[in-house]
Amino acid sequence: MDILSDEIESVLFISREVMVYQVPPRTSASGYKAADWNVEQFLWKGRLRVLEIGSRCEIRLEDSNTGELFAQVNYATPWTQVEPVLDSSRYFVLRVEGEGGKRAYIGMGFQERGEAFDFQVALQSITKRTSNTTSDTNLSEPSKPVAPPKDYSLKEGQTFKINIPGREKKPTTSTSTSSSSSSSGGGGEGLFSLPPPPPPGRKR
Repeated sequence: MDILSDEIESVLFISREVMVYQVPPRTSASGYKAADWNVEQFLWKGRLRVLEIGSRCEIRLEDSNTGELFAQVNYATPWTQVEPVLDSSRYFVLRVEGEGGKRAYIGMGFQERGEAFDFQVALQSITKRTSNTTSDTNLSEPSKPVAPPKDYSLKEGQTFKINIPGREKKPTTSTSTSSSSSSSGGGGEGLFSLPPPPPPGRKR
């Protein structure tokens, strides 16, 4: 099943007749001017449609009679594929895409200013709707739970052992055993025996 064929296609704007012009290289960083074109000589004339297909937007230039596609604009963020000229409200520069991803810039003009205005309104509705959808998606995503900080403090009664190199525990002497032996044997000397007291001196 073709997934694209199941997408809903809506016509946001249609103009029965627009003209396409050859655009000379841009001479100013500020933008294009229709006065630099030969607006009396157009390259092509036909129908323009703005379509919303699922989450995509396409601007199609088609033959008015047969519907054959002449050029197509994939209108998407950052919305730079359509640029109004500086000196007229009826003319625009379109960045069209052909087979193999080839791109070209062409001029496009409406006969009436009202159509040009409606064309811009349709594009603005796309940008606004896309921005709202993106915001709603970000809000609906659940935030990842923050892991609680680990508690490395010792609890009451808890101990731990640290081995320090070079300070091994020495074996203890059996002091208690010797003491108990001397006390039970009666005659054995203790570990710290005191010398007997000196004899009493003679009385004169």
